[in-house]
Amino acid sequence: PSVTSSEEQTEGQMSTLVCSTPYVCPAGDIVLHWEGYDPRVSEVSGRVQLDTGGAGHQVNLTSSFSWKDHSKKLLCQVSVGSKRASTEVVLRVRHTPKGTQVRLSPSSGNIGVGDTVTLSCEVGSSHPPVSGYRWYKDGVAVGTERALALRGVRRQDHGWYHCEARNALGTGVSPPVTLRVFSAEISASPAAEVREGTATTLSCDVPGREGHPEELTYTWYKNSAWLKEGPAHTLVFPAVAAGDAGYYSCQVTNSQGNDTAPAISLSVTYPPRIPTLTLFQETQGGRLVIVLCTVDSHPPATLAIDRDGAVLATSGAEVAPRQRLGVTASRNSLRLEIRDAGPRDSGRYGCTASNAHGNASATKVLVTRAAGLLIQPSAEVTEGTAVTLTCVGTGDTEEKPLYAWYRNGRRLQESSFPTLEFPSIRGDDAGAFQCQIWSRNGSDMSETAPLRVLYPPRQPVLSSFLQSQGGSLGIIQCSVESDPESNLTLRRGDDVIACTRPCPQATSPRVRVTRSYNGLKVEMRDVVVEDEGVYVCQAGNSQGSASAAVDFKA
Repeated sequence: PSVTSSEEQTEGQMSTLVCSTPYVCPAGDIVLHWEGYDPRVSEVSGRVQLDTGGAGHQVNLTSSFSWKDHSKKLLCQVSVGSKRASTEVVLRVRHTPKGTQVRLSPSSGNIGVGDTVTLSCEVGSSHPPVSGYRWYKDGVAVGTERALALRGVRRQDHGWYHCEARNALGTGVSPPVTLRVFSAEISASPAAEVREGTATTLSCDVPGREGHPEELTYTWYKNSAWLKEGPAHTLVFPAVAAGDAGYYSCQVTNSQGNDTAPAISLSVTYPPRIPTLTLFQETQGGRLVIVLCTVDSHPPATLAIDRDGAVLATSGAEVAPRQRLGVTASRNSLRLEIRDAGPRDSGRYGCTASNAHGNASATKVLVTRAAGLLIQPSAEVTEGTAVTLTCVGTGDTEEKPLYAWYRNGRRLQESSFPTLEFPSIRGDDAGAFQCQIWSRNGSDMSETAPLRVLYPPRQPVLSSFLQSQGGSLGIIQCSVESDPESNLTLRRGDDVIACTRPCPQATSPRVRVTRSYNGLKVEMRDVVVEDEGVYVCQAGNSQGSASAAVDFKA
């Protein structure tokens, strides 16, 4: 049989295919028919011609083919008994792109910021072939290639994507696909800087959180320390406090993995607390007074120091400098130094701190001494150094006052000279010194000033004792005078018996060692002949050394 049809069919339009033979056998059992068509949407009709115009038999197949019939094979078959002959027809159905869909790669796992993602527009069938593509994100056109490559994914790439594939007949549209960017980020409401007492909320979000297909777990951290964990994506402060300030981060976890949000700084502003006011009078000389004011506030406060209401220093506006005053200001700290201090500098000192949220103040009373004690070259010297103690005051310089000197509370001397000199100081001269100034206006005693003299060990005092009651007990005791403290070592020949500091001594259950400041005591139970001999006590410090020996006999 032969088949007559158009080369291509168009989807939705009626087409007729003709199967025919150039002969007719009226009396024969010959069947001409179509195979492979869908009888639900097709109509078959036949015609036989046998006249002077010619002879022939044809069967017409009229159908509205769909895109699914494209490339489908139909058979035009003639059969006589068991004999068959057929002609094959391959349908070419013109149709718009069908089965259009988006394929996401990678197709599993979380997609994070910085990853590379490829969205491919795939078409199940198209005739004629696809001639162009167009991509849309949330309804906005974003590309025209078959594959949309996103290199270095950003949070804003999260959204709904679909593609269109077109050919000469029309366009095929894919269902939308959600590209989920799993990236955690923290936001603060009403702001990242709030005033103390404000209701504040920190929210940890990933794009599309509300429509996420699975439950998420949130782990909160403050200053890198674990805070809480659970399904809540918010951290709520009903009334934020200054102690809540810090760096907050959160980790969001799902079945595919987790992502940690960059830390956000929560800043809490508050008015100044009560300032800390410290008054200090330098004991070396007694002529320098330091007034230090510090405060806790955010933002930083402006500090002012006054005496009896008169402002002496401020960390804000300039105050006219005075000859005896030195001012140092830093964040929430103000330091005032008063040189050549005397009774005129006594009074009530106040510190006031203020910022945009409020102010606070503190006061203290300072009573300065007229007398002061200066030790030169230093309050700590080595033995043999020439040392001068000077009694200074702010009294009437035209009058010649009297000076009295005290060491450890005992009067040393009295003279009209303001100095006490030690041409070559010894360890015995160390102590706590005071001076007293006598004038027609009265007297004033200085603060106590300690003088330390460093000297090597003196000759150690070494003694031995043997007690025979209740079993023999030998006692060897060594003590020494020195400053700084000496390390004492007790030896018998080349053997180290004991030390005041860790040393490689010979251990014996019979020997008990008691250590004290510049003292060492050794007790030997059940003394034997081998314990006899000459024991040497060696004492040493940074200034020198000394030793002593004793002959111990059992």
